[in-house]
Amino acid sequence: MGDVPSRQVTLATVADIAGVSLATVSKVVNGRADVANTTRARVEGVLQESGYVPQRGRRVAEPARTIDAVFDCLDSPYELEVIRGVTEAAAEMAVDVVVGRARDADRGGPLTPQDQWAQRLKSNGRAGLIVVTSELTLAQVEAFARAGLSLVVIDPLNSPRTEVTSVGATNWTGGVTAAEHLLGLGHRRIGFVGGPTQSVPGQARLHGYRAALEGAGVAYDPELVLHGGAFDYPAGVEMGGRLLGLADPPTAVFGASDKTALGVIEAARRRGLRVPEDLSVVGFDDTVLARLATPALTVIRQPLQDMGRVAVRTLLKLIDREPLDSHHVELATQLVVRDSTAAVQGRR
Repeated sequence: MGDVPSRQVTLATVADIAGVSLATVSKVVNGRADVANTTRARVEGVLQESGYVPQRGRRVAEPARTIDAVFDCLDSPYELEVIRGVTEAAAEMAVDVVVGRARDADRGGPLTPQDQWAQRLKSNGRAGLIVVTSELTLAQVEAFARAGLSLVVIDPLNSPRTEVTSVGATNWTGGVTAAEHLLGLGHRRIGFVGGPTQSVPGQARLHGYRAALEGAGVAYDPELVLHGGAFDYPAGVEMGGRLLGLADPPTAVFGASDKTALGVIEAARRRGLRVPEDLSVVGFDDTVLARLATPALTVIRQPLQDMGRVAVRTLLKLIDREPLDSHHVELATQLVVRDSTAAVQGRR
């Protein structure tokens, strides 16, 4: 290709030959540092072979990039924490973000809903998308791939039977830690209230809870494990009421989200029970709700903002066709002890 006149060689041509994005080629030409060494060497090699010579003293305009952040819902502190991380990371990397809901994405059209969604994103100039706590179908994932859209998911409700790059927390370890905290306070009748049974993070938290019980020699009691239609407050109230209405109710409950755990506390209040004197409760997330609750909620903290930041950086690497250290990133969870847990008291 060395004999092709440089005026006929465009950055788009170089990007296509090097197998990277146009933005990556622009970064190399402009001497930006945020390009992997192997990628930089490949692009520089193509630039040299193609005879492309940038004008002295003139920077090449880097194409503006826009990504979508798609949520199952936008009405809770969980989503707001993730959005904050996404938008902060995007601002640092000069990327625009469009926030939307998954339920608004599939609209009618001449194509299948999945392809129509993907093609609309592509035609609107999206470089890729982040999907948060939604249930993705294999058809949707394949439609994104056909449209050339990079995809990263955060805490997906399901596994769509194909390789999808994901960012989450150490949900299994968090479940172990929550149950071990309650076991350490002397509780042996420990309930679990989760979300949808198909939720991958929820199942990991349940399995961690079960592993901790087994490790402590406490028999698993399926009567103490309930699942709701969502990780929300009404489900927590309903499931908490069912657990506390048992002939032998739990002395502690692990809620698989902050909102679910707060629903359990409300169920206890309606029965005249005190938290933590009569019932200890642990949540999962550590949103602002946990810190403002009365009593303040003991939780397993997910680094929600960091999950959003990592998702953006990972998505941009995919867009730029840079190698990833891992297609599945799990950030560490942490126990935060507040006022909703205490040592087990005598039976009610």
